[in-house]
Amino acid sequence: MQITIIGFWHAFPEAGEAASGYLLEEEGFQLLLDCGSGVVSQLQHYTELSGIDAVLLSHYHQDHVGDFGAFQYYRLLEPILWPEKHHQVPVYAHRQDEEGFQRLFYKEVVQPTEYRAEDPFVAGPFTITPVAVKHAVPCFGFRIETASGSLFFTADTSYIPEIAQAAAGVDILIAESSFYAGQDGSFAGHMNSEEAAKLAEKAEAGKLILTHLPHFGEHIQLKKEAENIFSGPVELAATGLKLTIE
Repeated sequence: MQITIIGFWHAFPEAGEAASGYLLEEEGFQLLLDCGSGVVSQLQHYTELSGIDAVLLSHYHQDHVGDFGAFQYYRLLEPILWPEKHHQVPVYAHRQDEEGFQRLFYKEVVQPTEYRAEDPFVAGPFTITPVAVKHAVPCFGFRIETASGSLFFTADTSYIPEIAQAAAGVDILIAESSFYAGQDGSFAGHMNSEEAAKLAEKAEAGKLILTHLPHFGEHIQLKKEAENIFSGPVELAATGLKLTIE
């Protein structure tokens, strides 16, 4: 399994970059995990938009779905301008925000499909288990497994020990770190670097990737703070960073 980080910023993208977006590839199948602001533009550095086989959305905040409208517009034009590339694209999302879910149906250019907490489903070679997390709105993290290995994506959440249970033994934990050590982000449903590292340690993850990074401070400090708690390797998310699970 190959993971490419398309965007990693908290709330809005820095100039020329993107908010939450991750491209997962296995056996030629391309899964886009979240589609935040700036993702559609950045994604085209790594694949054609026609190459996306499925989309998985954690929740409906704009830094996670802000560019989904642009993806819908591409899908609207694809059968007209590039009919040879056109194929069905399922979009997996939750219905705990019915208004957000219904917006996915724009002109029926994609196929929205509901997922439910703790109910695994299959998208291509990926087996995906949604896990309810603790955010300001209904939000889900995901355990994603293939024949190659496994990862867990926390999406946006404050610290809850249940995540460590759901992520037990994964090769890679991609965890949000919206705040620095000692800062409390739970009021907004976010974690700091120490909390992300604590989850990784409890889960016995193979590697920790800190993402959803803040627009203040020095990000290298987040890495150092996490390394004080997590005994495995820690990396900071970065545009275009590629991770491989074999």
